[in-house]
Amino acid sequence: MTLAAKPFTDDRALRAAFAIVLAALALRLFALFSSPLELYPDEAQYWLWSRGLSFGYFSKPPMIAWLIWGTTSIGGDTEPWVRIAAPLMHAGTALCLFFIGRRLFDARSGLAATGLYVLMPGVALSSGVISTDAPLLFFLALMLWAYVELPAARGRRIGLAVGMGMAIGLAMLSKYAAAYALGGLILHAAISKEARRSWTPATIAVFVAALLAVIAPNIAWNAAHSFATVEHTAANANLGSSHLFDPAELADFLLSQFGVFGPLPFAVLLGGTVLLLVRRRLTGADVLLLCFCLPPLLVVSIQGFISRANANWAAAGYLGGCLLVGAWMLRWNARNWLMAGLAFQAVVAGLFLTWTINPRTADAMGVSNSFKRARGWEQSVDAVVQRAMQEGGDATLSAVAVDDRFLFNAAAYYGRDYFGQAGAPPLRMWVHEIRARNQAETEAPLTATDSRRVLAASLDSVYRAKMGADFQQVSGREIARVRLDAKRTRKIDMFIGEGFAPVPRDPVTGQPPEPKTFR
Repeated sequence: MTLAAKPFTDDRALRAAFAIVLAALALRLFALFSSPLELYPDEAQYWLWSRGLSFGYFSKPPMIAWLIWGTTSIGGDTEPWVRIAAPLMHAGTALCLFFIGRRLFDARSGLAATGLYVLMPGVALSSGVISTDAPLLFFLALMLWAYVELPAARGRRIGLAVGMGMAIGLAMLSKYAAAYALGGLILHAAISKEARRSWTPATIAVFVAALLAVIAPNIAWNAAHSFATVEHTAANANLGSSHLFDPAELADFLLSQFGVFGPLPFAVLLGGTVLLLVRRRLTGADVLLLCFCLPPLLVVSIQGFISRANANWAAAGYLGGCLLVGAWMLRWNARNWLMAGLAFQAVVAGLFLTWTINPRTADAMGVSNSFKRARGWEQSVDAVVQRAMQEGGDATLSAVAVDDRFLFNAAAYYGRDYFGQAGAPPLRMWVHEIRARNQAETEAPLTATDSRRVLAASLDSVYRAKMGADFQQVSGREIARVRLDAKRTRKIDMFIGEGFAPVPRDPVTGQPPEPKTFR
């Protein structure tokens, strides 16, 4: 008898779920602590945020900074301890899916959902970096688990409603995409009498109160900072672009979901949804999960058609997606297809681990471009620091200024021993436009106060010329090059600028005028 044909008791399925999750976690932690890959600039930015805890930041809610503060307080500021919350939270999410699947369907469906989530390509990638998706999905999974327990928990409904409100609030402190879950709750209540019966005025009141209590500090922070995070999140949609309504962008997003969720799972999710809707064979559990799965996919697809959409923007929908695909394939007696899909995704997850541990294997397989943003930053920052030390440090330099937020974040992290020294020149960000466009420009802008003698570093030849035009005098140009792989090199253009006097920005475009030849 094959393993797939053996009946699973709840206990066997639970043990299998824990075994899968813990095995994957152990491998991912090993890769994390073995990898030579450096922090992505966005990860370095989150680390920088964690040095000054707040209830909000320019481009993201605060949860990611809080997590990094917690993990680096335990293990230090090395790359693995900056990232370690990601695989831990994904492991927690996978276990939550088992209990949700067991409640809605049966233990085997819960186990299938756990396997699909653990081996999802998007999760395999996300487990190696620290990003907002890991805490978002973990807290949404906790919320969904509490929600599916609500109908049968007559004596515990108040407590579960409080837990739901807190969980979705913590998800919103992770990423504002948690709002999709609120939409899912409303949609499910609108179309399901059973869902409406689970709610009472008391449970609604405590749910809303718990949610507001958790997110109120972030709302207050945004109000005090001109709603910077909300504005940045809206700007990401790029709805003001002159290039709107692009079917190719929609097609790119939909194709990317085969890579995020997996080829077979995404095909089953799309095909199964259409088939069961047409045949009207959706169960109550199917309807519940579709209320949480479809809105992110539909909204982001529309956004992709109107403007643009990143591949991970619909990630909130794949909690329900894993549960539906696992349950449907078992319901349709497609266990062999399920196992084949999981086997394929296990190979993909294994490749991610291999590339993380030994990036040269990625070079040999022609996928090194995927890792270029995690390479060469320490050397790039070393080049800037060495030039600053040659100039005499605080004896002659009033600041070190960069023109790129990636370089600023990398310099803050990999140059922390230098810039953290007493008397070292401060790290500053040259503000390109008429107003700040990121947190570095907001909190550490280059100003006339720092203008006496500045070491300027640029990653962009156009910006380098524009930055040079903002100084009364420039000299000592030097170009450093850092090899990223066999084909790619990063160029850092450095010069000394004196007398910082920014040229006026155009009040309409916000841009500086095109510079003359670099002096």
